[in-house]
Formats: sequence, structure tokens, C-alpha cells
Amino acid sequence: MRPVDSAGAAEVPEPGLPLTDNAPQGASEEPAAAEAAGTPGPCRCWVCGNSPCGSEAKKKARCPGLGLFYTLLSAFLFSVGSLFVKKVQDVHAVEISAFRCVFQMLVVIPCLIYRKTGFIGPKGQRIFLLLRGVLGSTAMILLYYAFQATSLADATVITFSSPVFTSIFAWIFLKEKYSPWDALFTAFTITGVILIVRPPFLFGASAAGTDESYSVHLKGTFAAVAHAVFAAVTMVIIRKMGKSVDYFLSIWYYVVLGLLESVIVLFIIGEWSLPYCGLDRLFLILIGLFGLGGQVFLTKALQIEKAGPVAIMRTMDVVFAFIFQIIFFNDMPTWWTVGGALCVVASSTGAAIRKWCQSSK
Repeated sequence: MRPVDSAGAAEVPEPGLPLTDNAPQGASEEPAAAEAAGTPGPCRCWVCGNSPCGSEAKKKARCPGLGLFYTLLSAFLFSVGSLFVKKVQDVHAVEISAFRCVFQMLVVIPCLIYRKTGFIGPKGQRIFLLLRGVLGSTAMILLYYAFQATSLADATVITFSSPVFTSIFAWIFLKEKYSPWDALFTAFTITGVILIVRPPFLFGASAAGTDESYSVHLKGTFAAVAHAVFAAVTMVIIRKMGKSVDYFLSIWYYVVLGLLESVIVLFIIGEWSLPYCGLDRLFLILIGLFGLGGQVFLTKALQIEKAGPVAIMRTMDVVFAFIFQIIFFNDMPTWWTVGGALCVVASSTGAAIRKWCQSSK
């Protein structure tokens, strides 16, 4: 679920990084052509014909909630994809990642050809595209392993620690201020993760017990935390590139490098095996399609909406995860998980609101 992919699923880019808007070719010719036809151009008002008035009208014409709707739709698609990952039997998480990359590649190639964006990208952005592909695909593999090793709700909640890591990375690498508020949000996130992990030396053997073996649950938890780290870096890179890179090109690097990485890992661990059940094969196809849809809508949302509102809306991933876990697995989350979820979501939401307010000043 980027989440994922959040690589996602998710996780939240640094809102202070600028987006780059490139004017389309021939844009300066449209007003002259419109005047020749006796109609005001796109930068002129229909009433008075003045450019400033028309510019304001054009800005107000865009749907103000479109970015948030894209984010909500992305959260739903990622959550459904995570549900299918949990449903697949006897297929390793790395192999699921490979299948997802193959199916997404079949969809992305025609889109790149139609949009005439090429397959390499702008010269100054290629290093960012490579980093986005490697880190994003690694986050995807870790997320899928977390879904298989622990509960859907636990894995989803832990991935929402990503904004905290984003603030830390911005402080270390971008020399941005790390305030006491950021430290408080970090403490909330750590508390939430501890409540979900429930280490026996703090909670006792009975509180730490799960339906699966605790060692597997612990591995899934660590994988979810690692996903949050990689997803945070990936989202910062996506925001850094902004509109200067077509979102399908960004996904192209993601699936190509993800497929290469998955094949190498599968060769090393020797876990390659085709699913025997036809339903599992269907799930693998749907994982690829829903993952692609979630990535497209999340990338579009980040391009037209500030990162703060997007981060807040992304918390709907947690709601969907709890609902799906109860309905499809008949697994009622423990109060420890609910408490941890509240801590992590509060931290993520608080960090997003603070960054949003800072970027609005």
C-alpha cells in the first residue's frame, strides 16, 4: 500500500520544496489567435478583456478540492492493493513486486509513447529519477513483506511514521530547522510504533502475543519502519522534481528499476515460483493495476495541491486498513493497535498542519 508506496504509499514530501511549472509551447500565440477570431484569449476577461482580470478568473476556475479528491482516491486504491497482497498465498513479497512492475510497465509504455515524453527524462533530472526508482522500489518490497508478516492495520499505521523521517532528513541534508514541535511529533510516532510492536520486555509475554509468531510479527514491523524511511526520501525526490518531469516518466523509472531489483533479489534468495491458484494470479494483476492507479493519482495530487493537505488526507489509508481488516479477515484490532494508530496519525497530521502553516506564510 505505498502506502506505499506510499511508496506511497506514503508518506509525505517536504512542502517547502518548489514545484517547477513549464509553460506549454505556443502559449504566447493563443491570445493573438483568439483576438483574430473576435474572442478574448485565455488570459483576458470575457467582460472587460483585461489580462489581470482574466488571470484571476482562470486561477479561480480550477476546482479547489481536486488535489484532495485525487489523494483520497489514491488512498483507497493503495488500500485495496494492500488487501490483495495480504490475500495472496505462497508468493514471496519480492515476487509480488516483480509482477506488479511487469503489469504496470505494460500500461506505462503506451502512455509514454502517446504523451511523447521519451523514456530517459530531462538531463538535469535523471539522477533524481534513478534515485526515485531505486528507493521507491525498495520501499515497495519492504511494504509487501510487512503486509505478509503482520496485520494489515499494524503495517499501514507504521508506514505513517514517514513524515517524521522526512523532517529529520530535511534537517540533516537540507539544513532545515528541526523545532521542538518536530521532536514532539517524533516522540508521538515512536510511542505509537512501540504500542504496535509491544516488546515483551515492556509489555510482558501475554500483551506481545499475536496470532502469528512474534518473531515474524517483529520482522514485519521492522520492514514497515524501513519502508517509511525509504518512502520519505522518495516523496521528497518526487516533490523536488515537480512538474518538470512527467508523472508517467517517474513511474516508468520506478517499475523498470523495481523489476530489475526484484529479479536480482529473487535470484539470490531462490524464491521464484508461479502461483498455482487462478485467484492468486488475478490478485497479482489487480495489485499492479491498483498500485499504478494509486501512484498516478498521488503524483497528480502532489503537483496541484500543497503537501500539508495531501498528508492529512492520506491518513484515510489507516481508516481503510482497519475497515478491510475487520471485514475481510475478521480480525478485530487490539486496543494497543488502536492506541498506536492514534499516536502515529496525530503525529503525521500535526506535522503536516505545521508544515502547511509554515509554507503559507
